Amino acid sequence: MPTYEALRSADPEVHAIVSAERKRQAEGLELIASENFVSSAVLEAAGSVLTNKYAEGYPGRRYYGGCDVVDSVERLARKRAKRLFGAEHVNVQPHSGTTANMAVYFAMLEPGDKLMGLDLSCGGHLTHGHHLSYSGRDFEVVSYGVDRQTEQIDYDEVERLALSERPKLLICGASAYSRVIDFERFSRIAEASGALLMADIAHIAGLVAAGIHPSPVPHCDFVTTTTHKTLRGPRGGLIMCKKAHAKVINRALFPGLQGGPLMHIIAAKAVAFKEAASDEFVQYQHNIVTNAQRLVAKLENRGFRIVSGGTDNHLCLLDVTSVGLTGKVAELALEKAGVTVNKNTIPYDANPPMVASGIRLGTPALTSRGMDADAMDEVGELIADALAAPEDETVLAAVKRRVEELCRRFPLYEGLD
Repeated sequence: MPTYEALRSADPEVHAIVSAERKRQAEGLELIASENFVSSAVLEAAGSVLTNKYAEGYPGRRYYGGCDVVDSVERLARKRAKRLFGAEHVNVQPHSGTTANMAVYFAMLEPGDKLMGLDLSCGGHLTHGHHLSYSGRDFEVVSYGVDRQTEQIDYDEVERLALSERPKLLICGASAYSRVIDFERFSRIAEASGALLMADIAHIAGLVAAGIHPSPVPHCDFVTTTTHKTLRGPRGGLIMCKKAHAKVINRALFPGLQGGPLMHIIAAKAVAFKEAASDEFVQYQHNIVTNAQRLVAKLENRGFRIVSGGTDNHLCLLDVTSVGLTGKVAELALEKAGVTVNKNTIPYDANPPMVASGIRLGTPALTSRGMDADAMDEVGELIADALAAPEDETVLAAVKRRVEELCRRFPLYEGLD
């Protein structure tokens, strides 16, 4: 583990900020579904001397000399990712999931072409066609939603819309959807409508790698993901595709969108891919889902409505209007209590996104600390107690003390907490 002594000496101000963030992570409950805690090995690789090397291009075809060593780590990351997901081709260079999505769009679409994805308010992502994103600005967008009653994807409706609109690219995947996604059905819809199919599995990549969620790789032309979240790697992106698309995808990313890759992050991705191939990782993913379902049960018992009635994966959406709150109020109250969540729209939300009617909760980070289903009961009680008195500073302070006690029982990084 890094000691940060050089940083302390060279820049006390930045060292103090890093130390404060380390303390915040160690002493609070991290329930943001898109965050996780990497292993010590991933942390070390991300902070390695590989950050010093500029390596524009791809292994064997770089624009700079001295790349033999970093070529080997990129090839290793590719090999491990292909084996982990069963992909024909991978590109490990994307700096983020957004960049990975952009590379697919720019490789396969022309400005003004039609893409079809899940609406943001129903659990989709900004890059699936939202008007504030490049995806909504540069392309014609058709959005599908979820059924108003079940709050789950209505595949018959998706098919009807796809056959009517004939998008060039159909996108499946989500950032706030708690149910299994039927990639095989999406494949049939894409084939019937003449669309290419892209799955964005940024949230569920770890579950897919462990075989807990069905894989989109056999069914999709392209699969994109982040490498953090459930995959528990460094912050970054990954593109998987059929061999037929390999060249155009590589060119779209570099030189199309990015310059030199982050070789220290690619090394950390390689470490994460190795970890994800272990039996321990498979058990960890099972625990993530078990914990999410236990947390849902506890919160339902305390009077909260769960969007779609439950969860099949690592996250749940809590409709906090069921207890008279907004997502904004709930997020702020929980932060004061040492519990980090994010406000989130719920399907067909009457509130604007910056207010929202829900909060999104995820269990990957707490599971990384070793918290089990019994601990989730405690977490559920802490959340419910805080939201029962969201403006009572005395209550929130008392909840925060209980949060800190729970965190001490499950240390984050031994020796750094």
